[in-house]
Amino acid sequence: MFSKKMLVMAGIFAFVVINIILLFISARYVGSSSASRHLGMGIVLPLQKAVTVSIRSIRSMWSHYFFLIATEKENDMLKKMLAKTIYDVNLCKETELSNERFRKLLDFKNASGLKSIPAEVIGKDPSQWYKMLVIDKGTSEGVIKGLPVVVPEGIVGQVIDASDHHAKVLLIIDSNSAVDALVQQTRAIGIVKGDSENRCLLNYVSRKETVNIGDSVVTSGLDGVFTKGFLIGKVTDIILNKSGIFQEIEVSPFVDFDKIEEVLIVFSPSSQSKYR
Repeated sequence: MFSKKMLVMAGIFAFVVINIILLFISARYVGSSSASRHLGMGIVLPLQKAVTVSIRSIRSMWSHYFFLIATEKENDMLKKMLAKTIYDVNLCKETELSNERFRKLLDFKNASGLKSIPAEVIGKDPSQWYKMLVIDKGTSEGVIKGLPVVVPEGIVGQVIDASDHHAKVLLIIDSNSAVDALVQQTRAIGIVKGDSENRCLLNYVSRKETVNIGDSVVTSGLDGVFTKGFLIGKVTDIILNKSGIFQEIEVSPFVDFDKIEEVLIVFSPSSQSKYR
């Protein structure tokens, strides 16, 4: 299969050869009689015209070919520029949203007077056995085991392990988590434990205590980890068994643990953090 370039080169070559032949024929008729010259011109001119038209057509096709190639390259370049623009716009949007979340954290920190530092969530425990987050702050930033982790919506969990620049946070919805709490409206005291189903249970609340659906549950401050008054969740179900001295109270956390991207690590008064 011949390429377009080869065809054009062949056409140019044919044009040159034919014109040489035509010039040779014309030269033969220069010194001839008028009738012979007219006859020769009648033969040569149509041939020259046909060759000229053919070459012009080939040149036009070649120019059009180059135009298409240039257009294709330009389209590729524009597509790349469009993709880059879309990426930059999305990056700017993500940066804007991230700044809004950090500003919200900063406002919460300033309003509460907490001695804390922000951290970004960089991973989650892939197993189904634990509910944990991995954050990008560690011992180099003063983070130690036992520190509480919160967001404006409520408490997230507690640091259970820390390395130089990373730490693991056990979420309050994990079955191994326990937080001293109270019902804000009635002051009933209990312990919030996770059930690993993105919800919690308020245990050890006496049947004599009044608890209502929709009541807010907050930290009591009795465990020495979370300051009193941090939001935990709201009461969504109450089960009163015929036997037993405690109520079974289901609590739906205010924090959406599937959408946490930034948190605040709170330093307790006894913490020897450089951020105190």
